[in-house]
Amino acid sequence: MKPSLYLIGIGSNQRHPLAGDPRRIVAAAIEALEMPEIDVFAHSRVITSAPLGPSARRYANAAILVSSPLSPSDMLDRLHAVEQHFGRDRRGARWRARTLDLDILAWSEGMWVSDSPALAIPHPALRYRTFALGPAAEIAPTWRDPLTGLTLRQLFHRLTRPKPLDRRQAAH
Repeated sequence: MKPSLYLIGIGSNQRHPLAGDPRRIVAAAIEALEMPEIDVFAHSRVITSAPLGPSARRYANAAILVSSPLSPSDMLDRLHAVEQHFGRDRRGARWRARTLDLDILAWSEGMWVSDSPALAIPHPALRYRTFALGPAAEIAPTWRDPLTGLTLRQLFHRLTRPKPLDRRQAAH
């Protein structure tokens, strides 16, 4: 199979006994993802973001661009193996603190939906999460979302631009 490009989101908000704080875990995860069938060739800066859900810990987030001949399902299996290596436990509450979270945000071949394992590309929440979209737009600003046709830069701008005041708010 010819190589495809994958845009991968990385997040961490829990220390690891060997890798250290979340920012160091993100850097270590980028190194760990460099393997025979995955070529990491671009990464964003690491940003800090507020957590979703019940976790109170702030996240370190980044994005990487990789080339790989792996299918999306096989890529997800590799990402889960790296998460497990960093102590990720997928059992239990959703959105809890975690040492490492790796998500396929986009794929150069367009869309992918699979029930086994559960996977949807592009990531269903990509267009609504600045912590994923910002780093992704930093390294792949002209990548087009197959659902909207907009670039990642355009999507990020739409999400972060100041909203006009409602006329009722402006009158007060």
